[in-house]
Amino acid sequence: MSIPKHDEMRVPILELLKKNGTMKLSDFTEPISKHFNLSEFEVNEVYPSGNGHIFYDRVSWALSYLNMAGLLEKPKRGMYKINEIGIELLKTPKNVNDFIEKQLAKREPTRQNKKTIQDEFKIDDSSNDFTPQEKLYSSFSNIRKSVYIDILNTILGKTPTEFEKLVVLLLQKMGYGGEIKDSGLVTKASNDGGIDGIIKEDVLGLGRIHIQAKRYKLDTVIGREEIQKFVGALAVAQSNKGVFITTSYYSKGAIEYVANLNGMTTLVLIDGNQLAEHIYNYGLGMQIEQTIEIKKMDSDFWDSMKDEI
Repeated sequence: MSIPKHDEMRVPILELLKKNGTMKLSDFTEPISKHFNLSEFEVNEVYPSGNGHIFYDRVSWALSYLNMAGLLEKPKRGMYKINEIGIELLKTPKNVNDFIEKQLAKREPTRQNKKTIQDEFKIDDSSNDFTPQEKLYSSFSNIRKSVYIDILNTILGKTPTEFEKLVVLLLQKMGYGGEIKDSGLVTKASNDGGIDGIIKEDVLGLGRIHIQAKRYKLDTVIGREEIQKFVGALAVAQSNKGVFITTSYYSKGAIEYVANLNGMTTLVLIDGNQLAEHIYNYGLGMQIEQTIEIKKMDSDFWDSMKDEI
């Protein structure tokens, strides 16, 4: 099954605490994963950004909401213990999430009431399905996707020659050609022989990557025939390395054809989505609009302080 949302973990966590007493965050990983029959892959799955494990994060936020709703106590930092309210509420487990939502709603200050410090830091709980980190990553992903579309639409408004120059610059930005002077070359349109650009991999030019760039509308499919023509152009150029780059996408037949090429020819296909992603990730023609810095508590620093008995 898929990794459960944090609100689905709340009841099993309360039951664990009732059974075992005081527990720390890492103690929940094994029993909760077994409760939901999660695979090792699901337990260790990380966010697309690479910042943290999804399952562990959701367990952490389930505990946070239980604590904010007054169902848990924290006898010391990093430790959790169910209280009498939590034990009583477990008699009707289907009411747990409703109770938490009502308790969080009470934390919302009225217009007449002055905000307390706790109110200032109240977590926006507009959706119980996702943790705040997941909402952030989702928003970030949506922003990236909108920029990808802007990149491709902008490319479609440029000339084919400018697109050829762009893909050569991109491959250089990705590290192909290294520090070699004039490693990238855009061929002349009148006599390109099916090759739009060339990247020299060494000083003498003995190793070369040949490029074909097709600036097509986003809904245009590139079939096997076009890929075969490019492979033929590589053979004429006596090259065994090629990159076919497009703003559109490839048919299943084209992808399978490349996968079944013999070892003499290495051909990489880059579709519109991958092209926009590479341009974004390598910062070609991009500038940073905003940087958001998220911090977490330094465990070594706080654990070095003496706990109150």
